[in-house]
Amino acid sequence: MFTENELSFLEELLVTPSPVGFESDGQKIWLDYVKPFADEAKSDAYGSAYVMLLTNPEAPTVMLAAHCDEIGMMVQHIDEKGFVYVTRLGGSDPSIARAKKINIHSRKGRVTGIIGNTAIHLQDKNSSKAPTWKDLYVDIGVSNKEEALELVQIGDPITFADEFEFINDELISGRALDNRIGGFMIALAFKKLAEQKQNLKVNVVALNAVQEEIGGFGARMMTYRIKPDLALVTDVTHATDTPGINHKEHGLVKLGKGPSITHGAASHPLVVSKIEQVAEAQEIPIQHEAASIRTGTDTDSIFWIRSGVPSGLISLPLRYMHSPVEVASLEDVQKLTTLMSETVLALSGEENFNVLG
Repeated sequence: MFTENELSFLEELLVTPSPVGFESDGQKIWLDYVKPFADEAKSDAYGSAYVMLLTNPEAPTVMLAAHCDEIGMMVQHIDEKGFVYVTRLGGSDPSIARAKKINIHSRKGRVTGIIGNTAIHLQDKNSSKAPTWKDLYVDIGVSNKEEALELVQIGDPITFADEFEFINDELISGRALDNRIGGFMIALAFKKLAEQKQNLKVNVVALNAVQEEIGGFGARMMTYRIKPDLALVTDVTHATDTPGINHKEHGLVKLGKGPSITHGAASHPLVVSKIEQVAEAQEIPIQHEAASIRTGTDTDSIFWIRSGVPSGLISLPLRYMHSPVEVASLEDVQKLTTLMSETVLALSGEENFNVLG
């Protein structure tokens, strides 16, 4: 399904900490992989990066987009005993944080800590309240504030220490699949397109954007700069095939049953139709989602820039999103990568995406 080199690239992407606002280490790895296939590579001041395939200056430009940042935490306060209090970066969940090993990424290097959890024997039996961020503290093994400040500073980012692993031959698990798996997919799609450059009728950009988890700011900046004519965006979506999820409220998307196509909101109907046609022609199974207002992805940041960018969202089903044990199917990853690259190859460069004709 994937080569040893591709899987090594995926693992390196996933284990390299890139919390929102501090993405540069992961971005360097992504750029090192895709640069050899590109005609041009650029980055901006905040760390979003893109590579280009230039076929014809008169041809339209298609942008493949993903985001590189992961959720995390940040050092908020250090008390007199040296315990570190935290605030969230992005949509982190405090209810799963207790008793977890974490890494604080300080200017002096990585510092290991434990998010404290009072033993069940000592807990107030009348309290079942889920913790909030102000309830959590990190033990970094020091005795006082001065010792702590020798290791960490206010504002240092924090990630869970969980790493990448295979559950079986198909399923992988780890933190930050949301959405460095997207960076992996656009990199492989871009590589395939580079190998078939003689068949392209459009210019191609692969954008790995920063700061999606706090509002899609990297994608806004870069879309304004790149001026694409069409965008194919990929991110993860909730696989809702586990117990306790109301399908009437959240829809049904299954792990291992192919990528999911979003309808409504920022998803342009003619772009969606094109993706569906390619999926049928290539015999790629797809699933469907409805987005009444927002997609919750960089698509929301891309489609309205300048005079508008016709956009389609192709999502990867993911279990346990925004946790240290996110789970994805490599079969879905392969199908989504193929769908993106084949959609680009199917473009004539003469398409009219004006819904009024």
